[in-house]
Formats: sequence, structure tokens, C-alpha cells
Amino acid sequence: MKFINKLLVVTMLILGFSACDVTDLDLQDNPNEVTPENAGIDFLYNNIMVSFKDFYNGTHNFTGRTVRQTAMSNGNTYNNAYSAISFNGLWYNAYAGLFPDVNALLTLADEKGLAVHSGSAKVLKAYVMLTLVDIFGDVPYTEALQGTDIISPKADSGSDIYAAAITLLDDAIRDLDGTAAAAPANDLIYGGDAASWIAAANSLKLKAYLNTGNGSGFKSIIDAGNYITSSASDFVFPYGNNRINPNSRHPWYNNAYEANDAAYQSNYFMWLLDGEKSMEDPRLRFMIYRQESDMEGVDPNAWSCILTETPFEPVTTGWESIITEPHWADSEWELPYCIASDDGYAGRDHGNGSGIPPDGGIRSVYGLYPAGGNFDDGLFTFTQNEGIDGALGEGINPIMLSSFVDFMRAEAALTLGTGEDARTLLESAVASSIAKVRSFTSFIDPGKVIGTVPGTDPPVNVLLGDTYLAPLDSLEGEYMSIVMDRYDSASNDEDRLNTIITEYFIALYGNGVEAYNAYRRTGFPKGIQPGIEPGIGTFPNSALYPADYVNLNANADQKADLSAKVFWAENFSVSLY
Repeated sequence: MKFINKLLVVTMLILGFSACDVTDLDLQDNPNEVTPENAGIDFLYNNIMVSFKDFYNGTHNFTGRTVRQTAMSNGNTYNNAYSAISFNGLWYNAYAGLFPDVNALLTLADEKGLAVHSGSAKVLKAYVMLTLVDIFGDVPYTEALQGTDIISPKADSGSDIYAAAITLLDDAIRDLDGTAAAAPANDLIYGGDAASWIAAANSLKLKAYLNTGNGSGFKSIIDAGNYITSSASDFVFPYGNNRINPNSRHPWYNNAYEANDAAYQSNYFMWLLDGEKSMEDPRLRFMIYRQESDMEGVDPNAWSCILTETPFEPVTTGWESIITEPHWADSEWELPYCIASDDGYAGRDHGNGSGIPPDGGIRSVYGLYPAGGNFDDGLFTFTQNEGIDGALGEGINPIMLSSFVDFMRAEAALTLGTGEDARTLLESAVASSIAKVRSFTSFIDPGKVIGTVPGTDPPVNVLLGDTYLAPLDSLEGEYMSIVMDRYDSASNDEDRLNTIITEYFIALYGNGVEAYNAYRRTGFPKGIQPGIEPGIGTFPNSALYPADYVNLNANADQKADLSAKVFWAENFSVSLY
């Protein structure tokens, strides 16, 4: 087989064309063309890693914003926040980037007996297949990647693609099991460790079985025991600290720590960390960095609050006055408005797509975890410093963590009858999540001076380690007690599941796909922040198909609206938000 040139890739990306099998074209051989005979397989493998990373990052703007993990400030309704054209890049990364490269690599790996290359590439491809279904529903698969033989591939059902992805994961496990093959030179995720790739493959199968309600399939993997059980085998994409040539930093770091205003944080998500319980979440200062301490002292021109001029005035035309209307019926009075709290957590409410005031210096921004930014040490430093702050972007994409697996097992224990103890798994999941976030403490200097004790002579300095890092163990214990008391006091499995999913939602920061999936599976967390104004529209049960796919594929029809459900979420129903 031959690779088609880059121009042809761009031309055919939306149609799901293959990057091979085009030898029937009446073209002369290009001496500069990369072919399987002269391609470096590790160079190709590196392209797959890059495409996978780009695909993963491209999912978050839709999924994370929809479920309030980050702020949906790009529109005041779902219809104007998510247009068909906004999904072109995600489609490109899958169909013109990763899929053809994986198919080409599998041919080379089979010829050379490179089972780690092939097995790990299959895991990445299967993840993308599952996620395309999770986001869009039915998409091209069996007729895709066929070159000029099929220029308008028909979509397969989401259930068939899920089944194909699980089969591909099983193939990957067979490739990887017991192999002594050489590892890829640039496996950024697991360093060529076949056992870790097998654990990741089985963990993705857990996710698929949970989404589809396959309790027996889920239990079979748990009984076998070969899945992600500790942070040592967490499925993450790691970033570096190089700023240019190439820029290897986390995209969230690039967003918040260069020269431009950072994206808005979600007031609802920050409220979960700083207002929903009687104490500050011990992960809060790792996840969110504040640039301002005194919200009441901010210039009123910096606010864009929709219902009031500033966050500190009585709301007489919004929340309280329309609380009895159906749009707001299940909302909580304690939910934030305009800011998450007056001690510096300033973001945007769901669906606040109004104009941008001069607020770049007061917005809360991405923190140390997972973005590789600043730990919130209480100094409220302006972050637009052209990339010199914090961990310099050495963050991660948390694709599948051991804590995520424990949360899924806890959910399955309640909903799929797997026979495990949901309470024990919830406790383990929360502890694992906190430990993962706290592992980024290595980037922090605990001896950093953050203040001076008033009236001391000579001055006595207040150290970061003494004020926040040192008491983390006791804070974790206090937090865990609150969570477990909430679980124990629940009178039914619905309330127990709400506790599990709410904690899962917090742990998923940086992974919008699984937060979106969990919400559509369960309807939890209960009482999430509604759109800031009535009329936000139907909750997006799936994304619109990309504009290029619909416009260039004769067999593609656009969805009527965002209400179309993916096959495994057909029983999910939400009408308020």
C-alpha cells in the first residue's frame, strides 16, 4: 500500500477516506512520497501520539462546557454555542490523522513483528472510536478509510462501532500479552510497557460496558483483575515544559500563562470545590488559581453579571424571582451567581455569552493540576507573564486514572449488580483522586515565603508549607468524613449514586468526555447550575455532525437539533438545563 500525499489527506479528511489503496489513480510515482518500504515506524508512531493528543484536547470544548466543568461562555444558548463548523477539527484529527496512520502502522508492525507498536496503536484507535460515538452517535466506520473506492461512506450504528472497538481492544491485548517485541522509541504514555497498555485496554472496556449497561462484561474484567488499579498505570498523556520549537506545554497552560486573557472557569465547578461542602476541597488550590482576592473591590466595569451590575447586589429579576418556573424547578438556591465566591473565585455562569469586559486580571485560571500552571499560594499573581510561571506547562491529559476506575466500579456496584461494595470503592476513589492531584506537590517550593507575621521583630516569615501543604493530610481526612457521612446518610441508591457521581465529576477535571458520559448515564450531579437565562435550549444529548462531513458526504444528513441521543443514552432524559 502507498500513502497519499498531504494535500489528498486534507481533501478527503471529512469523507473518511483512507490514506492508502490509491494505486489505481493514474499518477506517476512521487519519489518524495513516504511508503511502507521507507517509512520510519517510530516516526509514524509519533504522528499517532500527536493526533491522539490533539483529538483528546478537541473534545473538551464541547463536553466539558456542556456539563459545566468549564464555562460555556461562547453562547447564551446551546444552538449558538455549538455550531456544526466547530467540530471540523475534531473530525479531521480522527479521520485524516490518527485512523490512517494507525492502519499504515499496523501493516508495518505486522511485517516487522512489533507487537507493542501495534497493540498500543489499537488501544488509541479504539479510544477514538468509542469517543466519536459518545459525542456524535452514528459515524462512518466500515465504509470509511477506503480511498477512492467509497467517497461517501455511510455511517455505522453506534452500537456496531462500540462492538468493533471492544474487538479491537481484545486484539490489542492479544498483541501485547507476553510479547518480547521491541518498544516504540517514543511511547510518551507508557514508555513501551506492554502490561500497562493491557491495563488501559481493559479499563476502556470497563467504560464501554458501563455506558452500555453490560454488567456481566464489566464484572468479567473486574474478576480477571487486569485493569488500572494504581497511579503507576494511569493512562495519561504527559506534557513537557518547552515553550517553542516545539511547544510541548499543556494547552491549558498556553491559554492562561502567556499574553492573552485565559478562558473562563465555570462558577458551578468552582462552587463544587469551594462552596458545596462545609470546607474547601483539598484539591482546590491545585486545580484553580486566583488572580484576585477581594472581589468586592473590583471595578464595576469589569463585571458582566447579566442580572445585576455586580455580583453583590440583590438579584430581583433573575434567580429568586423565577425560581418557581419549570426552567429553575430543580436548581439549588446555594448555586453561585456571577462569581463562585467573593474570595477570588471568579468565572462565568452557564450560558453567559455576553460581551467581554476588562476582566483578564481578575479571572480565576487553570492551576497546577492538570495544566502545569500555578499552585494557589494566596499571592494572587497576574498570570499573563509569557510562560514563566508555575510548573511551566508540565501537566497531563487525565484519560483514564485509577480513581476513575474505582468511581466506575462504585457506580456499577449500585446500577449493574456487580457484587462489589460501592461505599468502599467510593472511599478509595476519592482518596486516589486526591493523591493524584497532590502528586503535583513536587512542583511546589514549600519553603516559599508567602507573608510575614505582623508585629514581629525580627520578621517571622509565614511559609507556604506551614500554612497549606503541611495540613493537607488532616484536610483530606476531614473532607473524606464529609463525603462518607453524606453517602451513609443517604436513604436510597439514587442519593448514594448522586454522591458517587458528584465526587467523580470533581475528580474528572481535565476530562470532559467522561463527565459528559456520566451525566448522560445517570442524570447526576443533581441540580447542576441551569443556564443563566431561560431559553438556553435542549440539553445537547450529542453534537452536531461536522459541517465539512455533512457538506461533502452525499450520504451524510445533519441532525435536526442537539437532542439526538447516542445509542447507549436512549433512556436518559433531561429537560431543564
